[in-house]
Amino acid sequence: MTYSTKITENVHYVGVNDRNKHLFEGMWPLPYGVSYNSYLITDNKIALIDTVDSAFFEYYLQKIKSIIDNKPIDYLIINHMEPDHSGSIALIRNHYPNIQIVGNKQTLSMIEGYYGIIDNCLQVKDGDELVLGSNNLKFYLTPMVHWPETMMTYSVTENMLFSGDAFGCFGALNGGYVDTSINTDIYWEEMIRYYSNIVGKYGVAVQRALTKLQSLPIDYICSTHGPVWRENISKVVSIYDRLSKYETEDGVVIVYGTMYGHTEQVAEAIAAELSNRGVKNIVMHNVSKSNPSYILKDIFKYRGLIVGSPTYSLTLYPEIEAILSKISVREVKNRIFGYFGSFTWASVAVKKLKEFADNSGFEVLENSVEMKQSPTESVYSKCRELASEMADKLLQ
Repeated sequence: MTYSTKITENVHYVGVNDRNKHLFEGMWPLPYGVSYNSYLITDNKIALIDTVDSAFFEYYLQKIKSIIDNKPIDYLIINHMEPDHSGSIALIRNHYPNIQIVGNKQTLSMIEGYYGIIDNCLQVKDGDELVLGSNNLKFYLTPMVHWPETMMTYSVTENMLFSGDAFGCFGALNGGYVDTSINTDIYWEEMIRYYSNIVGKYGVAVQRALTKLQSLPIDYICSTHGPVWRENISKVVSIYDRLSKYETEDGVVIVYGTMYGHTEQVAEAIAAELSNRGVKNIVMHNVSKSNPSYILKDIFKYRGLIVGSPTYSLTLYPEIEAILSKISVREVKNRIFGYFGSFTWASVAVKKLKEFADNSGFEVLENSVEMKQSPTESVYSKCRELASEMADKLLQ
């Protein structure tokens, strides 16, 4: 290796970039790739924190050996067990047979289940410490951010938080790995998308974790995805805090399905009236074109949500049904919700959307729009009423 891996004198970045994978978890697009971050602490004892996707193991091992040569690794600390981070555990154990694996009770159970490893493991509890020499590590259990075993490791010596998936984002690292040495522009929207796609359901757990960590002096956040955060720590924490409280910006996301363009005309009419009423942040998604990843990102970002669907086989348009399911799974809160629908001979879509609205916990607009076959002036009038009600609530 000819480039620096140092974050500080004793802490090294040994993560890898994946620019080949098209879909994260088989669902979420990766236009900028993704990083799998791992960290090596060199002290009297050597500790490796998390591993990487097994597809990158040989390169990963080269990076480790370029720092410690043939020295043994004493500890492998596992903050999170998803296979993109734990996938190299068994391979690391093969190369370092005396390495002691450090994790909490849930972690060690998963290591046995995934990799069949039960020996030479050290179980830690919330608040336990591990001394490497000058580096003193302390463990904080943060369950359901976003798996039950998740924990964070804090270097008391370096004021450095190894946070697992928390504070992570999509996007490979281009050249540098610390935010002070790279252009971070792409990562902010990718952080919202990552949160909404991966962590979104677990806002309460994120809030518990933030409360637990709030008194710690933190100079570095070392997540398992995305840059090492140094100068943008307050911004990163603020984004996760806001999203986990389901706080929003003023704006409206219009999500619609359309087969022949008629339902889309209704969506366009609603958007036009929202703009006339002074709403500037309007995002429109045709569910047949927009990936759900980006739809969810915008839903987590803006307060207003309007969903429209044609009737399809006596139910909702399939892709609308799918996005409503994803919204429900994430238990999205604090939204103003409106809906519209269309049909040719059997009125079903609006009834189904009302059922979703009634069970959503959202503030639901009184006005809705139903169109038979194609738009009429009466339909456009209803569109203006719905949009005006949404604008009034957003801008009041």
